[in-house]
Amino acid sequence: MRPQLLLVPQGLNQSFSVRHDTVPHFFNRWHYHSELELIQIINGEGTQFIGDHISRFGRGDILLIGSNLPHYWRCDDNYFQEIPELIAEAKVIHFLQHFWGESFLELPENSNIKLLLKKSERGILITGKNRDKLKPYFDKILLASGAQRIILLLEVLNIMANSSEYTLLSSASFQNTYNKSETERLNDIYKYTMSNFKQKISLEEIASISCLSVNSFCRYFKSQTKKTYSQFLMEIRIGHSCKLLIENRQSVSTICLESGFNNFSNFNRYFKLITGLSPLEYKKTFAKN
Repeated sequence: MRPQLLLVPQGLNQSFSVRHDTVPHFFNRWHYHSELELIQIINGEGTQFIGDHISRFGRGDILLIGSNLPHYWRCDDNYFQEIPELIAEAKVIHFLQHFWGESFLELPENSNIKLLLKKSERGILITGKNRDKLKPYFDKILLASGAQRIILLLEVLNIMANSSEYTLLSSASFQNTYNKSETERLNDIYKYTMSNFKQKISLEEIASISCLSVNSFCRYFKSQTKKTYSQFLMEIRIGHSCKLLIENRQSVSTICLESGFNNFSNFNRYFKLITGLSPLEYKKTFAKN
């Protein structure tokens, strides 16, 4: 899908940017930028789109998003309802791959970091013990000045580069293609889908949102995402049902309806296809943990 180019501002006399965001909801657009993005989610939950990957995000997540990799954090609906005590909060570092010079990553000592940045082209979710190990560094970098900022960032990347506790998100076959004229159309598709996935969305309906015929829309969407719109919609619905199952406040049959399914057997089938577990198995796994 073709995202919006976002220009990341740099601080005065700083080679990379660090900020602490406390907002009603995260940036609600499908976008990309030349800087790599290292983000710690402190508060907030919703659905994340990274390349062709769709999953839930939540408190405590740490991700490294590669240069020009399209991404989009869509907070859940309640974050758009102006509830004062409900906020989205994140600490974000943006840096260019060669901000320390073209030859720095070519040093033999930096081979693992160079490989890490290459892997980040697919998006990386940090898991395991290293996630907790990395958390204090965001505050340290926010407060640091001078060369200490660069040293701390290098320490973070070194920890990540020498760990096997991570998950690559977007598929290896995902390719970035940009066309600024398509930005609004694609954001309209995303926005409409996220607002209406609990109801039936016909191909005629979503094609009209994108100002295309049904056949043109199907070809267009498949060419950009490597999946059909039906697959895309199913992944969003299953992701939402995972959230409700983890919260464990409703029955599985109620969650089926709340997630946009009107057929319990289809819900079970697609849920197991995507997660590897039945809804009840998924619910019991998290209840046990």
